Amino acid sequence: MPDLLRADNVVFGYQRTPILRDVSAGIPAGGFLGILGPNGSGKTTLLRVLAGTVQPARGRVLLDGRDLTSVPRRALARRMAVVPQETHLAFDYTVLEVVMMGRYPHLATFEVEGPRDFAIAREALAATGTDTLVDRPFGTLSGGEKQRVIVAAALAQIAAAEGDGILLLDEPTVALDLAYQLELGRLLRDLQRRVPIAIAVSTHDLNFAASLCRTLVLLKNGSVLAAGSTDEVLTADNIRSLYDVDAEVSRHAATGRIVVVPIRRVAAEGRQ
Repeated sequence: MPDLLRADNVVFGYQRTPILRDVSAGIPAGGFLGILGPNGSGKTTLLRVLAGTVQPARGRVLLDGRDLTSVPRRALARRMAVVPQETHLAFDYTVLEVVMMGRYPHLATFEVEGPRDFAIAREALAATGTDTLVDRPFGTLSGGEKQRVIVAAALAQIAAAEGDGILLLDEPTVALDLAYQLELGRLLRDLQRRVPIAIAVSTHDLNFAASLCRTLVLLKNGSVLAAGSTDEVLTADNIRSLYDVDAEVSRHAATGRIVVVPIRRVAAEGRQ
Protein backbone atom coordinates (compact mmCIF):
# COMPACT_ATOMS: atom_id res chain seq x y z
CA MET A 1 0.00 0.00 0.00
CA PRO A 2 1.47 3.41 -0.95
CA ASP A 3 2.06 5.90 1.85
CA LEU A 4 -0.58 8.52 2.53
CA LEU A 5 2.12 10.90 3.82
CA ARG A 6 5.80 10.40 3.10
CA ALA A 7 9.12 12.18 3.57
CA ASP A 8 11.68 11.17 0.94
CA ASN A 9 15.41 11.71 1.59
CA VAL A 10 14.75 14.85 3.59
CA VAL A 11 17.64 17.10 4.60
CA PHE A 12 16.98 19.94 7.03
CA GLY A 13 18.98 22.22 9.28
CA TYR A 14 19.00 25.61 10.98
CA GLN A 15 21.67 27.85 9.47
CA ARG A 16 24.64 25.48 9.12
CA THR A 17 23.55 23.00 11.79
CA PRO A 18 22.19 19.80 10.22
CA ILE A 19 19.15 18.33 11.99
CA LEU A 20 17.89 15.72 9.50
CA ARG A 21 20.20 13.88 7.12
CA ASP A 22 18.56 12.01 4.20
CA VAL A 23 15.61 10.88 6.32
CA SER A 24 12.80 8.88 4.75
CA ALA A 25 9.62 7.89 6.62
CA GLY A 26 6.04 7.22 5.62
CA ILE A 27 2.56 6.62 7.01
CA PRO A 28 0.07 4.52 5.00
CA ALA A 29 -3.67 5.17 5.19
CA GLY A 30 -4.81 3.94 8.58
CA GLY A 31 -1.20 3.57 9.70
CA PHE A 32 0.35 4.38 13.06
CA LEU A 33 3.99 5.50 12.91
CA GLY A 34 6.23 5.99 15.93
CA ILE A 35 9.29 8.25 15.73
CA LEU A 36 11.83 7.35 18.42
CA GLY A 37 15.22 8.71 19.37
CA PRO A 38 17.21 10.49 22.09
CA ASN A 39 17.07 14.23 22.71
CA GLY A 40 18.35 16.19 19.72
CA SER A 41 17.86 13.30 17.29
CA GLY A 42 15.41 15.23 15.09
CA LYS A 43 12.06 13.72 16.14
CA THR A 44 10.16 16.99 16.48
CA THR A 45 11.82 18.41 13.38
CA LEU A 46 10.70 15.39 11.34
CA LEU A 47 7.12 15.94 12.54
CA ARG A 48 7.34 19.59 11.48
CA VAL A 49 8.65 18.59 8.06
CA LEU A 50 5.82 16.08 7.66
CA ALA A 51 3.33 18.76 8.70
CA GLY A 52 4.75 21.24 6.18
CA THR A 53 5.51 23.86 8.82
CA VAL A 54 9.18 23.84 7.79
CA GLN A 55 10.58 23.14 4.33
CA PRO A 56 13.45 20.70 3.76
CA ALA A 57 16.63 21.96 2.12
CA ARG A 58 16.62 18.80 0.00
CA GLY A 59 14.20 15.95 -0.49
CA ARG A 60 10.43 16.27 -0.51
CA VAL A 61 7.26 15.46 1.39
CA LEU A 62 4.36 13.85 -0.46
CA LEU A 63 0.67 13.78 0.46
CA ASP A 64 -1.27 11.27 -1.63
CA GLY A 65 1.72 11.30 -3.98
CA ARG A 66 1.52 15.09 -4.40
CA ASP A 67 4.32 17.39 -3.33
CA LEU A 68 3.25 19.02 -0.08
CA THR A 69 4.46 22.45 -1.24
CA SER A 70 1.81 22.40 -3.97
CA VAL A 71 -1.07 21.83 -1.53
CA PRO A 72 -2.78 25.10 -0.45
CA ARG A 73 -2.33 25.76 3.26
CA ARG A 74 -6.07 25.87 3.98
CA ALA A 75 -6.62 22.56 2.17
CA LEU A 76 -3.70 21.04 4.08
CA ALA A 77 -5.11 22.24 7.42
CA ARG A 78 -8.35 20.45 6.63
CA ARG A 79 -6.48 17.16 6.22
CA MET A 80 -3.73 17.36 8.83
CA ALA A 81 -3.59 18.49 12.47
CA VAL A 82 -0.68 18.72 14.89
CA VAL A 83 -0.89 18.16 18.66
CA PRO A 84 2.15 19.90 20.24
CA GLN A 85 3.89 18.93 23.48
CA GLU A 86 2.34 21.87 25.31
CA THR A 87 -0.39 24.38 24.50
CA HIS A 88 -0.29 27.88 25.96
CA LEU A 89 -3.21 30.20 25.21
CA ALA A 90 -3.10 33.99 25.36
CA PHE A 91 -6.60 34.17 26.86
CA ASP A 92 -8.60 31.95 29.18
CA TYR A 93 -10.79 30.28 26.57
CA THR A 94 -13.36 27.70 27.49
CA VAL A 95 -12.94 24.11 26.35
CA LEU A 96 -15.64 24.52 23.70
CA GLU A 97 -13.95 27.66 22.35
CA VAL A 98 -10.61 25.82 22.11
CA VAL A 99 -12.17 22.96 20.17
CA MET A 100 -14.04 25.37 17.90
CA MET A 101 -10.66 26.83 16.87
CA GLY A 102 -10.16 23.63 14.95
CA ARG A 103 -12.95 24.67 12.59
CA TYR A 104 -11.18 27.85 11.38
CA PRO A 105 -9.69 26.25 8.22
CA HIS A 106 -13.23 25.38 7.13
CA LEU A 107 -14.56 28.93 7.38
CA ALA A 108 -14.47 31.58 4.67
CA THR A 109 -13.12 35.06 5.41
CA PHE A 110 -15.37 36.77 7.98
CA GLU A 111 -17.58 33.65 8.18
CA VAL A 112 -18.72 32.65 11.65
CA GLU A 113 -19.22 29.13 12.91
CA GLY A 114 -22.56 27.55 12.08
CA PRO A 115 -24.62 24.68 13.52
CA ARG A 116 -22.59 22.08 11.59
CA ASP A 117 -19.33 23.39 13.08
CA PHE A 118 -20.75 23.20 16.59
CA ALA A 119 -22.04 19.69 15.91
CA ILE A 120 -18.61 18.56 14.72
CA ALA A 121 -16.94 20.15 17.75
CA ARG A 122 -19.31 18.38 20.12
CA GLU A 123 -18.71 15.07 18.34
CA ALA A 124 -14.97 15.57 18.82
CA LEU A 125 -15.51 16.37 22.50
CA ALA A 126 -17.59 13.22 22.93
CA ALA A 127 -14.98 11.12 21.10
CA THR A 128 -12.27 12.28 23.50
CA GLY A 129 -14.39 12.05 26.64
CA THR A 130 -14.25 15.79 27.25
CA ASP A 131 -17.88 16.66 26.55
CA THR A 132 -18.50 17.26 30.27
CA LEU A 133 -15.84 19.99 30.29
CA VAL A 134 -17.27 22.31 27.63
CA ASP A 135 -17.75 25.32 29.90
CA ARG A 136 -14.54 24.89 31.91
CA PRO A 137 -11.72 27.42 31.35
CA PHE A 138 -8.90 25.59 29.57
CA GLY A 139 -6.35 26.83 32.10
CA THR A 140 -8.11 25.07 34.98
CA LEU A 141 -7.77 21.59 33.44
CA SER A 142 -5.28 18.92 34.43
CA GLY A 143 -2.49 17.98 32.04
CA GLY A 144 -4.33 14.92 30.81
CA GLU A 145 -7.58 16.84 30.32
CA LYS A 146 -5.77 19.56 28.36
CA GLN A 147 -4.17 16.94 26.12
CA ARG A 148 -7.53 15.34 25.34
CA VAL A 149 -9.09 18.74 24.58
CA ILE A 150 -6.29 19.57 22.14
CA VAL A 151 -6.80 16.18 20.47
CA ALA A 152 -10.50 17.06 20.23
CA ALA A 153 -9.62 20.36 18.54
CA ALA A 154 -7.41 18.45 16.09
CA LEU A 155 -10.24 16.03 15.33
CA ALA A 156 -12.62 18.94 14.74
CA GLN A 157 -10.03 20.40 12.36
CA ILE A 158 -9.74 17.31 10.16
CA ALA A 159 -13.36 16.15 10.42
CA ALA A 160 -14.97 15.35 7.05
CA ALA A 161 -11.60 15.74 5.32
CA GLU A 162 -11.42 14.97 1.62
CA GLY A 163 -9.42 11.80 2.10
CA ASP A 164 -8.07 10.22 5.26
CA GLY A 165 -7.19 12.65 8.02
CA ILE A 166 -3.70 12.77 9.52
CA LEU A 167 -2.92 13.38 13.18
CA LEU A 168 0.65 14.23 14.25
CA LEU A 169 1.46 14.20 17.97
CA ASP A 170 4.70 15.49 19.49
CA GLU A 171 5.67 13.80 22.78
CA PRO A 172 2.02 13.39 23.84
CA THR A 173 2.78 11.58 27.13
CA VAL A 174 5.60 13.80 28.38
CA ALA A 175 3.54 15.51 31.12
CA LEU A 176 1.01 12.75 31.77
CA ASP A 177 0.84 10.33 34.68
CA LEU A 178 0.48 6.61 34.05
CA ALA A 179 -3.33 6.61 34.12
CA TYR A 180 -3.57 9.38 31.53
CA GLN A 181 -0.96 7.67 29.35
CA LEU A 182 -3.13 4.56 29.28
CA GLU A 183 -6.19 6.70 28.61
CA LEU A 184 -4.51 8.51 25.71
CA GLY A 185 -3.39 5.22 24.19
CA ARG A 186 -6.93 3.85 24.40
CA LEU A 187 -8.30 7.04 22.85
CA LEU A 188 -5.95 6.85 19.85
CA ARG A 189 -6.72 3.16 19.28
CA ASP A 190 -10.46 3.85 19.44
CA LEU A 191 -10.17 6.76 17.01
CA GLN A 192 -8.56 4.57 14.38
CA ARG A 193 -11.32 2.00 14.76
CA ARG A 194 -14.03 4.60 14.19
CA VAL A 195 -12.68 7.12 11.69
CA PRO A 196 -10.30 6.95 8.68
CA ILE A 197 -7.19 8.50 10.20
CA ALA A 198 -3.43 7.99 10.02
CA ILE A 199 -1.36 8.84 13.09
CA ALA A 200 2.30 9.63 13.71
CA VAL A 201 3.73 10.19 17.17
CA SER A 202 7.18 11.24 18.36
CA THR A 203 7.97 9.87 21.79
CA HIS A 204 10.65 8.85 24.27
CA ASP A 205 8.34 6.21 25.73
CA LEU A 206 9.31 2.90 24.14
CA ASN A 207 6.47 0.97 25.77
CA PHE A 208 3.88 3.55 24.71
CA ALA A 209 5.15 3.25 21.14
CA ALA A 210 5.24 -0.55 21.32
CA SER A 211 1.63 -0.69 22.49
CA LEU A 212 0.28 1.51 19.69
CA CYS A 213 2.58 1.84 16.69
CA ARG A 214 2.59 -0.59 13.80
CA THR A 215 5.72 0.90 12.26
CA LEU A 216 8.70 2.74 13.73
CA VAL A 217 11.54 4.95 12.56
CA LEU A 218 14.54 5.29 14.87
CA LEU A 219 16.50 8.54 14.59
CA LYS A 220 20.02 9.08 15.87
CA ASN A 221 21.97 12.26 15.19
CA GLY A 222 19.46 13.16 12.48
CA SER A 223 19.82 9.92 10.52
CA VAL A 224 17.64 6.83 10.31
CA LEU A 225 19.13 4.04 12.40
CA ALA A 226 16.33 1.59 11.59
CA ALA A 227 12.82 1.64 10.12
CA GLY A 228 10.10 -0.94 9.61
CA SER A 229 7.50 -2.88 11.57
CA THR A 230 7.54 -2.50 15.34
CA ASP A 231 8.34 -6.18 15.84
CA GLU A 232 11.35 -5.95 13.53
CA VAL A 233 12.70 -2.62 14.73
CA LEU A 234 12.22 -2.61 18.49
CA THR A 235 15.05 -4.98 19.39
CA ALA A 236 17.64 -5.03 22.15
CA ASP A 237 20.42 -4.39 19.62
CA ASN A 238 18.67 -1.35 18.15
CA ILE A 239 17.88 0.06 21.60
CA ARG A 240 21.53 -0.32 22.56
CA SER A 241 22.65 1.45 19.38
CA LEU A 242 20.07 4.21 19.78
CA TYR A 243 20.34 5.02 23.48
CA ASP A 244 23.55 3.31 24.68
CA VAL A 245 21.34 1.29 27.01
CA ASP A 246 21.10 -2.45 27.54
CA ALA A 247 17.45 -3.50 27.64
CA GLU A 248 15.42 -6.65 27.85
CA VAL A 249 12.81 -6.87 25.09
CA SER A 250 10.07 -9.46 25.58
CA ARG A 251 6.43 -10.05 24.80
CA HIS A 252 3.86 -9.67 27.55
CA ALA A 253 2.06 -12.96 28.15
CA ALA A 254 -1.40 -11.45 28.73
CA THR A 255 -1.49 -8.65 26.13
CA GLY A 256 0.92 -10.01 23.51
CA ARG A 257 2.58 -6.58 23.32
CA ILE A 258 6.29 -5.92 23.27
CA VAL A 259 7.65 -4.78 26.63
CA VAL A 260 10.99 -2.99 27.04
CA VAL A 261 12.80 -3.05 30.40
CA PRO A 262 15.96 -0.88 30.56
CA ILE A 263 18.74 -2.61 32.46
CA ARG A 264 21.91 -0.51 32.41
CA ARG A 265 23.61 2.40 30.67
CA VAL A 266 26.44 1.41 28.35
CA ALA A 267 29.41 3.69 27.63
CA ALA A 268 29.82 4.78 24.02
CA GLU A 269 32.87 2.57 23.54
CA GLY A 270 30.89 -0.43 24.80
CA ARG A 271 32.26 -0.68 28.36
CA GLN A 272 29.83 -1.01 31.24
